[in-house]
Amino acid sequence: MSIADYMQAVGTQARSATRDMARASTNLKNQALLAIADDIEANRDALKAANAADMSRGEANGLDAALLDRLQLTDGRIDTMIEGLRQVAALPDPVGEITDMKYRPSGIQIGKMRVPLGVIGIIYESRPNVTIEAASLCLKSGNATILRGGSEAIESNQALAACIGRGLELSGLPAAAVQVINTTDRAAVGALITMPEFVDVIVPRGGKGLIERISKEARVPVIKHLDGICHVYLDAECDPVKAVNIAINAKTHRYGTCNTMETLLVHAGIAERVLPALAAQYQAA
Repeated sequence: MSIADYMQAVGTQARSATRDMARASTNLKNQALLAIADDIEANRDALKAANAADMSRGEANGLDAALLDRLQLTDGRIDTMIEGLRQVAALPDPVGEITDMKYRPSGIQIGKMRVPLGVIGIIYESRPNVTIEAASLCLKSGNATILRGGSEAIESNQALAACIGRGLELSGLPAAAVQVINTTDRAAVGALITMPEFVDVIVPRGGKGLIERISKEARVPVIKHLDGICHVYLDAECDPVKAVNIAINAKTHRYGTCNTMETLLVHAGIAERVLPALAAQYQAA
């Protein structure tokens, strides 16, 4: 099957799944999220084996240490994925929420109701954790989603896709509600962002080059970021001990993620109380 035909089939199935997702009850969506969490736990060893294959290939292909760190699925990161699914299941259901009700001069009452978007295409790089994060948020909000992860994480993402599919089927939701593209061919990205008949919005997560390409070529609305710098600001009134701990964690917890601190701003009124401790800990890190 050609990439074009494959993506057409994926899009058709996703569009069909939106009908069931839009009508899905809160309980059904939560059951699916919890079933996926349980399946990941039950298949932890298989996930780590798939990730080990990605890691070996990445090392052979010369991926740098930061990218390898983003790619790796440790037991701790698998635990975080499982906990994240359970946390999303515990959140209030956003679908159907009505806000800002008010009367117009004509006497008509209007407001805003939150409804699913339909099919969300999400394109991202490296971190297989994003597969679960994206799937869980789309499920909870009643959307179908098509996920295209980085080629370096193909084995990990397909293993996670199997967990998601089993969880959806167990709960009675359509397996096509979450589809993970099973090819590393970049033509799949080109097809995904030019299928307005199947995809309602594209969300790219990645580097500047990826965002620029998606923005330039997409025929589907894009929710994007482009350039940004992660700041931490320590105010004069902050708790010095807590401030130092936050600033150290923000930079050294993981160096390769997109939310790693890049700029630290310190109010002059507290600089003498925190900068020596920060300097010592950064040098030791």
